[in-house]
Amino acid sequence: MPGIVGLITKKPRRWAEPLLHKMVKLIHHESFYETGTWIEESFGVYVGWSAHINSLSNQMPLCSEHRDIRLVFSGQEYHELGTARRLKQHGHAVEEEGVSYLVHLYEEDPASFLISLNGMFHGLLIDRNRGTAVLFNDRYGMHPIRYHESEEAFYFAAEAKAILAACPKLRAIDPKGLGEFISCGCVLENRTIFRNIYTQPPASAWIFRGGSIERKGTYFEPHDWENQSSLDEETYYQELRDTFSHNLQRYFEGPERIALALTGGLDTRAILAWRKAPSRSFPCYTFGGTIRDCQDVIIARRIAALCQQSHETITVGDEFLSKFSHYAQRSIYLTEGNVDVSRSSDLYVSEKARAIAPIKVVGTYGSEILCQAVTFKPIAPVPGLFCPEIILNIHQAKNTYANVRCVHPVTFAAFRQSPWQHFGILALEQSQLIVRSPYLDNDFVRTVFRAPKVDKFSNDIRLRLIYDGNPALRQIRSDQGIGGNSKSIIGAASRWLLRFTNKAEYAYDYGMPHWVARMDHYFSAFHLERLFLGRHKFLHFRIWYRSVLAEYVRQMLLDPLTLGRPYLERKGVEMIVRNHLKGYKNYTTEIHKLITLELMHRLFLDPVS
Repeated sequence: MPGIVGLITKKPRRWAEPLLHKMVKLIHHESFYETGTWIEESFGVYVGWSAHINSLSNQMPLCSEHRDIRLVFSGQEYHELGTARRLKQHGHAVEEEGVSYLVHLYEEDPASFLISLNGMFHGLLIDRNRGTAVLFNDRYGMHPIRYHESEEAFYFAAEAKAILAACPKLRAIDPKGLGEFISCGCVLENRTIFRNIYTQPPASAWIFRGGSIERKGTYFEPHDWENQSSLDEETYYQELRDTFSHNLQRYFEGPERIALALTGGLDTRAILAWRKAPSRSFPCYTFGGTIRDCQDVIIARRIAALCQQSHETITVGDEFLSKFSHYAQRSIYLTEGNVDVSRSSDLYVSEKARAIAPIKVVGTYGSEILCQAVTFKPIAPVPGLFCPEIILNIHQAKNTYANVRCVHPVTFAAFRQSPWQHFGILALEQSQLIVRSPYLDNDFVRTVFRAPKVDKFSNDIRLRLIYDGNPALRQIRSDQGIGGNSKSIIGAASRWLLRFTNKAEYAYDYGMPHWVARMDHYFSAFHLERLFLGRHKFLHFRIWYRSVLAEYVRQMLLDPLTLGRPYLERKGVEMIVRNHLKGYKNYTTEIHKLITLELMHRLFLDPVS
């Protein structure tokens, strides 16, 4: 994922500069990335970056007219439209496009600069007048900075692998982080899975002076929004609608082509309802499979046609499966295990999507913010798979999760769940695309904190938002049967059928009980999976691990290197592989995690990495 890397140190340049170049090399992943470095030797600052060509972050460092302010910025910032024009009228040398306005915003009001920023970003700001360097990130922590503190230097990087390159002694797993990954699928509380490498908390503003850290501060706390008074239902809806419709245009600025990742749900539909794009100017695409068109594809195609926009289906099928080894390894490398291999298709479809448009607008975080949908929770591992020492950390992860859930539900969704659990998926997408979501807009999230304290109110608010933007879109039911004419007998029956097929598909795939898996094995000649699969999902790893990917599973998990990992129980791993591949039981999620952990070892931890 594009971002910044570097170190802040009192050591001489001849010691620090080679480390900087080594770190930059580790985040130059694609031919369409640009990289650069900048050194402020008197401050002990050595910083580098990578960015998509033609993105807003590829003209670094930004510099004030008097050259006393320098800013290295990565990510996306969505300021009020007309900000650059206003600054230009005040005498600043600001370009109409790009992010050069940021350094002038700081000049105008250093105290409120960070709190005024809106988006997913991080950066390093040098103020020569104050003699300080400030390392900062966005208020949600969605464009994270990993860091390591040592006697020699303070290391920071968008990707931990850059720090590992500079400090090979850190190539070790953190047991607590490992337990959380196994239990929750992600690492909690701003740690990483690597020992002594941490994540800068959201809304950080860390001040450095003379090559060392002076203060670790924050410029925003969620309770600033939690303490707002609640609104009544109608006032809340009006404010939410006005905020969403007014700020949406911010996410469609710039010269690059923009497309919408359209689904059968309500979040992307609300965007399209208010976008009001001219005919054939806003391409849409949806991800699908090979068994049949899933509900996402069927509904998205209909929505795009109604709005007179082009639509394309990006299919995950034989090409992806034939290259699964490549995409699995590449996904773990790019995200450092912040996703498991089941998300490797996100990298595949993102490569395809880049050919349509380099910028992708998504509805991600919509249901999480508006409806406080919880997308992860602790899951107990299969007995006999992990050693007793790791089991203790897995149990501790359950307690940690319970503690971090004890906050306002919007706080959990925006400031914990999103940066911890969803970041890996975002990192995969951002390795190929510039990703924008209006549902993490500061004004929008702040407004959601004022929702009335009425159960289930916000579950239907998206339908009203869609209706006010484009009434015709409200008449098309979602992939879950929401909307449309659900009060009629036919509408109610359709909704029931969609929910049934959704649950049936899950039960036949990831959620298949072991006893059903054995029965399915006996009837495999009838290919019963074609009755259930592909109606809502396009990934079918339970079937794939038994068929086209079976040899890959054997090679990865039955390798003596894998079976010798100190936290694994050899017999437990062999049992899982044997029973799943023979069709006797369903261990899809366990295989995901085991392959992911093994790839992490081979890519980052083994001596030959």
